[in-house]
Amino acid sequence: MSTDPSDPAVDPAREARVRRVPRYALFLALGAALGIIAALVFTYAFDGTSERSPFTELKYSQGQVFGFLLLFCIPIGIALGGVVALVLDRTLRRRSRQVRVIHEHIHVVDD
Repeated sequence: MSTDPSDPAVDPAREARVRRVPRYALFLALGAALGIIAALVFTYAFDGTSERSPFTELKYSQGQVFGFLLLFCIPIGIALGGVVALVLDRTLRRRSRQVRVIHEHIHVVDD
């Protein structure tokens, strides 16, 4: 049997599985953005900067509080974005389908 792709007796079609996959980087970036927004909301929703800290006896500005909250909210947002992407990937994996694809060779001839 010939393995030459130009031979019409050789079937160039193959089976392949097609499925949609989420873009993980996008979900992680959206999670980080959500963490920044959450830190901003927490900073201005709860005004605790007018009194001294019971542990350090210092008074923190809103900028410092926002920075501290960013240290916690951004990783939590990234983790949540990753979990959503993984759940979406598992859901879309079930919807994958088998298709028949043809592999073509294109040869460019220079003039």
